[in-house]
Amino acid sequence: MTGIVDAHHHIWRQADLPWLSGPMQPRIFGPYEPIRRDYPMSEFLADNAPSGVEKSVYVQVNWAPERFEDEVAWVHQQADETGWPHAVVGYADFLADDVRPQLDRLKAYPLMRGIRMQLHWHENQMYRFAAQPDLCLNATLQRNIGYLADYDWIFELQVFSPQMAGAADLADACPDVTFVLQHAGMLEDTSTQGRAAWQTGMGMLSACPNVVCKLSGLGTFVHRNDPAHIGEMITTAHALFGKDRCLFGSNFPIEKLWTSYADLIDAYKKGASPLRSEAQTAIFSGTAERIYRI
Repeated sequence: MTGIVDAHHHIWRQADLPWLSGPMQPRIFGPYEPIRRDYPMSEFLADNAPSGVEKSVYVQVNWAPERFEDEVAWVHQQADETGWPHAVVGYADFLADDVRPQLDRLKAYPLMRGIRMQLHWHENQMYRFAAQPDLCLNATLQRNIGYLADYDWIFELQVFSPQMAGAADLADACPDVTFVLQHAGMLEDTSTQGRAAWQTGMGMLSACPNVVCKLSGLGTFVHRNDPAHIGEMITTAHALFGKDRCLFGSNFPIEKLWTSYADLIDAYKKGASPLRSEAQTAIFSGTAERIYRI
């Protein structure tokens, strides 16, 4: 398969990232010493070379919040120099009284396609990012996310299964905004009960026509490149959302902790192989090209 779009990857300079340059802290993806360094576009392109990936979307990596524009400006500089990435998802604080001044600063950058503010909260502090579990129901946040429709930008939605009912409420409150569900809903509890809760939540989100499922970061909680696990996630998401609301993302270089880029792509190809060819094409390129306008 050629013409793949990677709808979720990162590049970074370690010095810009508090979580990489500061003291080692427990992270959702386990020990991360091997990636506590610069990961420039040149290395991403070298990792990507044998894979068949032809376009990519950069997703923000949590620079200091006040430097949200610096991050987007730096990524645009990389794009000017290398031709990659082809779209950018930045950061803004949707708990501000009015997020639009932040969005107005970012709209000057032509590759901007959306915003990620991570809302995931978990009882396990190592898995926790947001300050509270129910931010999806916050009236200020809902109003601010609604403004994204005026910019024709998407919102990258990152929640765990107990938060999915609230996330569905958020999507319903902002019907003109496309939500891209990160990491296929972050299945962290693979027990029978955990899978059932995840699938119930995914069903709620799939009932919202403006929610799209991103098949990214599927090694986050298993800490390995597992074609069987990836295949199960792909087929489940496809059954719920359909081919035109599913898309692939690598989450590189996080997944570089346990696999190569080429092996990751191969695992996704194997996982999607039971699907019809038109579904595979949509998941690996067509849906992302439409959602991110690339």
